Amino acid sequence: MKLLHSSLSKVRAAHCRAIKLAHITDTYIATPILNGYTKCREIGTALKMFDEIPHRDTASWNIMISGYVNTGRFLSAWVFLNLMKEHGFCLNEYTFGSILKGIASNGLLSLGQQVHCDVVKMDYVGNVYAASALLDMYAKCGKVDDANEVFQTMPERNYVSWNAIIAGYAGKGDIEYGFWLLRGMEQEGVQLDDGTFSPLLTLLNDDKFYKLTTQVHGKVEKLGLGCEVKVFNALITAYSQCGSIESAESVFDGTISCRDSVTWNSMLAAYLEHDKEKQAFELFLGMERLRLEMDSYTYTSIISGCFEVRHNSQGKCLHALVIKRGLENVTIISTALISMYVKSCTNSMDDALTVFENLDAKDSVSWNSILTGLSQKGWSEIAFKMFTKMRVENLEMDEYSFSATLRSCSDLATLRFGQQVHAFALKLRSESYKYVSSALILMYSNCGIIEDAWKSFEVSPKESSISWNSIMFAYAQHGQGKLVLDLFFLMKQSEVKLDHITFVAVLTACSHTGLVEEGCRFFESMEADFGIVPRMEHYACAIDLLGRAGRLEEAKDLVKGMPFDPDAMVLRTLLGTCRSCGDIEYASEVASHLLELEPGEHSTYVLLSDMYRQFKKWDNIANIKRLMRERSVTKVPGWSWIEVQNEVHAFNAEDLSHPHCHEIYAKLRELTDEIMFSESENASGLMISKGDQESVV
Repeated sequence: MKLLHSSLSKVRAAHCRAIKLAHITDTYIATPILNGYTKCREIGTALKMFDEIPHRDTASWNIMISGYVNTGRFLSAWVFLNLMKEHGFCLNEYTFGSILKGIASNGLLSLGQQVHCDVVKMDYVGNVYAASALLDMYAKCGKVDDANEVFQTMPERNYVSWNAIIAGYAGKGDIEYGFWLLRGMEQEGVQLDDGTFSPLLTLLNDDKFYKLTTQVHGKVEKLGLGCEVKVFNALITAYSQCGSIESAESVFDGTISCRDSVTWNSMLAAYLEHDKEKQAFELFLGMERLRLEMDSYTYTSIISGCFEVRHNSQGKCLHALVIKRGLENVTIISTALISMYVKSCTNSMDDALTVFENLDAKDSVSWNSILTGLSQKGWSEIAFKMFTKMRVENLEMDEYSFSATLRSCSDLATLRFGQQVHAFALKLRSESYKYVSSALILMYSNCGIIEDAWKSFEVSPKESSISWNSIMFAYAQHGQGKLVLDLFFLMKQSEVKLDHITFVAVLTACSHTGLVEEGCRFFESMEADFGIVPRMEHYACAIDLLGRAGRLEEAKDLVKGMPFDPDAMVLRTLLGTCRSCGDIEYASEVASHLLELEPGEHSTYVLLSDMYRQFKKWDNIANIKRLMRERSVTKVPGWSWIEVQNEVHAFNAEDLSHPHCHEIYAKLRELTDEIMFSESENASGLMISKGDQESVV
């Protein structure tokens, strides 16, 4: 900022001298001053001076076009280009370079094609500067093949043109052609720089590319580019994505003298990607101690590391820091806070709603984050109200908005509202998105309309496993296990990549329909035949499968043979199996482990209490109730709901929150009285009838 102010002072001084010496009308003196104003982003002053130049030349027009492009005012640049043509000035390579840069930044392909016509008409196709700008425009507008066509016809290529085409293919994800171009660039003897390597390093995002990353790193060091900020920032990310956090740390440690904010953010993201939250927090605190400037990415990254329960306190501290620094209305940061509270294992939905309500500039991401959170946490009625508010305010909706709302419809089995959301998704042509299709399948299935679930599957995209998994879960829920297995083999035949959720669906189907042997075979073949290592949820399904078949000993052996400690989900499934098989001793042992893991989870106490009641263990029931009191655990009441005129009304026991609760309870008493009266009348009638029979006898 100081440098810019100093430069502006020099430009103004030069301008004053030119006026004082009456040289301001001289185009050759005025043009450098004009250029100085545009570089200092003083476009208003530059325009005023441009209007006062009596004899403008191509250079002065180019300066104004470049100035507008560099300050993000492309429309004004385009107007100036057309005025330049109208006034009879010839466009040159600098005109094309500036205007094509603006077109590329804004992704305006049709305007770029118009300029391409001018380039051809004015015979600048062979000019390396104009052609490089042209191919860069095509690459950034997503037309990489067109960019390559321009590149191949260039009689002369420089490092700019090579870097532009390499960046284009890197953006397309074509690693093979990108590195082929790198070899071609070396063979032609063109100088490699940071702009050559940084886009290529973005392609090295898998463990299998680790060796190639080290080779690129070696070449970078050999060429003396190891201290180029763009290169080592890209190297940190590449090493992290190739699975080597140690190599990423090594690069970071070697950049002490020339780090920028991107360097720190890259290392922060690397630690979080490798679940090293402790090191990420230490790095963040290091940035604090050094009083480094932090951007939105810094805050969103560190906030994303606070989703686990053990980091809840850090998350609260970060929220306080955001408020302290007046950043709570920065949309991207508040959205990260909403996601943090939503994904937290504790009951933090109220905090998420508070952040959302206090955010002034809500975008589609923040709306979708809160909508998804409400849906996942079971706050379906509020999710409906949020969705309705989005519709009333004509806010932009996408596949995530629809899929979250449909999930809430699925949870509450509100068919009519779900059908309306479906119709709205059709209207906006969102039904074909994989997440919307998946949500539609589950919604219709949960509402008992399996035929409509199948219709939604038929029109869904089937390249990925998402829709396949959903329809398999739907048929499993409806007890059609054999059909699920048919779908599994059809999915395999269609060469759709199977994932861990696919096997959860298959094992669930086998469990619900008594296909025990088939389920066991699937579980055993997961890793051997399909390369999918069983996770916690697969073990839970297998235990449930064996438990329903009464094979408790096999379920016990399966838990003992697990390669990791069982979590609460597995233990809860095993507890249910013990209960159904009548093994009260082992159930008590499992329950004690479960209560250590989740001392505040009410469902474990309820399950134990029901089991003891089944076997008339009254002392044990009393102990469970005492333990609940000591730990302040209360049984969460069940809810019921009804949909009336597109509005969902939810109730629980002795609920007084409904606005019409007095009328509802009055009607309930009235109905209860009628029932009681009806029962007493029936009883009296029965007694009279019996008396008549006796008198007859």
